[in-house]
Amino acid sequence: MNELVTMIVKALVDEPEQVAVNEVAGERSIIFEVRVAPDDLGKVIGKGGRIANALRTLVRAAGTKDRKSIWVDINKVGESEGETLDE
Repeated sequence: MNELVTMIVKALVDEPEQVAVNEVAGERSIIFEVRVAPDDLGKVIGKGGRIANALRTLVRAAGTKDRKSIWVDINKVGESEGETLDE
């Protein structure tokens, strides 16, 4: 699943070498932390969040056989937890 997320995100961005996907598996959920270059953030999120929502839908559909909740978190490279995009 990690490879699927990485492949899709790299196809969307201008700087695919900056893409990093970290998988955090919990007992009942899996979180994919996607990090992209700051200039590519809008390309991954899309207008009104449409691309991000489509990515989340694809990943959830692909992960239904695992019976786990799957989340996709999109951030820019170098962004630490708790920091907002407005800063």
